[in-house]
This record gives sequence, C-alpha cells and structure tokens, in this order.
Amino acid sequence: MKQVIIVNDALKLPRGKLAAQVAHASLASFLSASSQSQQEWLTVGMPKIVLSAGSEEELVDYYQRAMTDGLPVQVIKDAGKTVVESGTITCVGIGPAKKEEIDKITHHLKLVK
Repeated sequence: MKQVIIVNDALKLPRGKLAAQVAHASLASFLSASSQSQQEWLTVGMPKIVLSAGSEEELVDYYQRAMTDGLPVQVIKDAGKTVVESGTITCVGIGPAKKEEIDKITHHLKLVK
C-alpha cells in the first residue's frame, strides 16, 4: 500500500505553499479510499511519495488514468488567496492503494526536488 501525490512543477510553488497543497491532496485522496484501504495504509505506516509533473494538463491525464483504473484519486484546485489564481490545479493525490496499481500509472515520474 502507498499513496502518491503528483505536483504541478510548472507552478514553481514556494515550499510552504507546496507543502500545504500536498497535504490537501494526501488527505482528500485518503478520504476517497475505501475504509479497508485506509486501514491497511495506516497499518503499514502511511507510505507516500511526492512526484513531479510538468503541467496542469499532465495532472489531469494522471487523474483520468487513476479514475479509469478505479483508484482513489483527487484533484486539488487552489482557492486563489495567495500564490496562484483560483481554480489552478496544483496537485493530484492517488491512493492509498496497492503499490503495483499506482506504479502502473506513475512509475516514470521523478521525485519532487
């Protein structure tokens, strides 16, 4: 079990803003998972990784692929109160789900630097 957060790296968000958006994605995606998946993920220590995508369009593509595969997934759109315009897609949370199911979609993405 694991969770993946994919960040829109094109936005070059400040570290604090990035951390907040990743937290939103982690929690939202967790809440969309089945109670069994939630419990399994909590039991194994809540493993998660944060990956980078190059554009909002890429994030939408990963969201759609995860939806098609039946994975818990959430798109995070910013409220527009600080750094980016309202409605800007900042990240996508996928999982918790089986590692193999998530890796099928995200295996080629790089870690956020």
